[in-house]
Amino acid sequence: MIYNMKRAFTILSMVIFGGMLVYNCEPDPDSLGEQLFLDGAASGKEVAYDVTAYNIDNNDSIRTDASKLGLATLGAFSESQFGMQKASYYTQLRLPAYDPDFGTNPTVDSVVLVIKPTYASDSITTTTDENYVYPDGSVPAKKVVNTYPATKYGRTKFNGGNLTVKVEEVTEFLNGYSDIAYSNKVYGSGQELGTKTFNGKVSSVVLTKDSDNSQLFSSEVGFRIPLSASFFKTKIIDKKGQPELKDVASFIRYFRGLKLSVTESDGYLVQFSPSTVELIMYYKSTDTGATTSTQKKYAFSVGNGNAHIGNYEYNRVGAAVKDPAIGDKKLFAQGMGGSSIGIKFPVETINKLKALYQIDKAAIVSAKIRMYTDPVAWKNHLKKPTVLTIVQKDIVDGKPTTNFTQDLLKLSSTPNFAYIKTYNLDKDPAYYEFTVTQSVKDIVESGEKYSDKSFKVDMGNFLSSSTGTTLAGYQFTSRPFALDRAVFVGSDTTSENKIQLIVTYGTK
Repeated sequence: MIYNMKRAFTILSMVIFGGMLVYNCEPDPDSLGEQLFLDGAASGKEVAYDVTAYNIDNNDSIRTDASKLGLATLGAFSESQFGMQKASYYTQLRLPAYDPDFGTNPTVDSVVLVIKPTYASDSITTTTDENYVYPDGSVPAKKVVNTYPATKYGRTKFNGGNLTVKVEEVTEFLNGYSDIAYSNKVYGSGQELGTKTFNGKVSSVVLTKDSDNSQLFSSEVGFRIPLSASFFKTKIIDKKGQPELKDVASFIRYFRGLKLSVTESDGYLVQFSPSTVELIMYYKSTDTGATTSTQKKYAFSVGNGNAHIGNYEYNRVGAAVKDPAIGDKKLFAQGMGGSSIGIKFPVETINKLKALYQIDKAAIVSAKIRMYTDPVAWKNHLKKPTVLTIVQKDIVDGKPTTNFTQDLLKLSSTPNFAYIKTYNLDKDPAYYEFTVTQSVKDIVESGEKYSDKSFKVDMGNFLSSSTGTTLAGYQFTSRPFALDRAVFVGSDTTSENKIQLIVTYGTK
């Protein structure tokens, strides 16, 4: 069972609201208009119509500041369709209390940065060292390490499954928690503070004393990166009593933050919650009135309240991903600022539906946009996306507007309603159906201009409001940190899997 990511998602309350997302294996009509089929009152017919689909270039950029970054991403991954993607992470840190007193003659033993990637909690390996010697005082002890595989996306066995994680000091001010930041912004960085090989696994450690079984040390499941003790001695300890440590405004301009990145350009991506990152300094000093120094632990504040920024780098050279064109035969959708998919109804499709309504007196029972993954271009080991978002774009009083689809706005409380259904995710091709019944009815039956309406499909998930009972808004999604990508069949007249509008209508 994959590790529960509730802690990571608490910030944005990432919950699908009331059955609007359904995984299924057999299509069924929407509850809207289903009365037409009751007791044989009408005959239903399903007809497929062409749509115009196209790629939308987002310039490989998206907002990734703290308000948007439900999960931080680290790593690199290259493949032929979308090219190379590398993810780095910036974070501020603060002192737990200002104008700190570190005691007399403080010396730094070690500093460790801890990130806690999501992991598979049901796959555990335990190792025990009964002959471990705790270095501080040479204390005989027992060491128990529980190890789990981190949740990874990409080429998990490339380079032996190893990524080289590097931590650097940030030299450019990251602004505040509520300030807007974009994923293609590179902030200045300077001294390397530490580096460690990540082997794709995370561990917890417990050290207990042999003599009385008391606990000497414990750590939660995570990946621990040793940092330069001398740097923190100079940067923090030696600044005792100085203006740089007197208040938060001075400190975050003095110590501007940390950058985490990997040196590789291929491998895989892992994710962790920014709110769970830890930075711990272990030091010794002599307290007032004491004659010997004692071991101390100083935990910086890294989680909530600090600026957290995702930086995403792309190299599309040689990749199959296309520049936007009306009627693209292949559609490319990628999270984290990658491309989106646009969909419009051709005039021929709308005219045929209007003729059915006006001449044949047909009532639209269900309308869905059906989209298949490309069985050739996207046949690989990567997990198929389980969810995508769709929004509706209109022209109102001459101005472009974006919102949820009319189906989400008007029908979300209808029994059995689902804005998206997925099919055959374990097969090639898989396919997805987006409910657009009300949007189509508005055009066909109410006379809205079809040319003023289009749809935009993205990787990710709609996020719920803080109450968890409604969606926060069409613009609040997990797209800023969604790892998924996929190639779909677009407006390709030669393919049986081309994107289409599937309409079920009934006549008396």
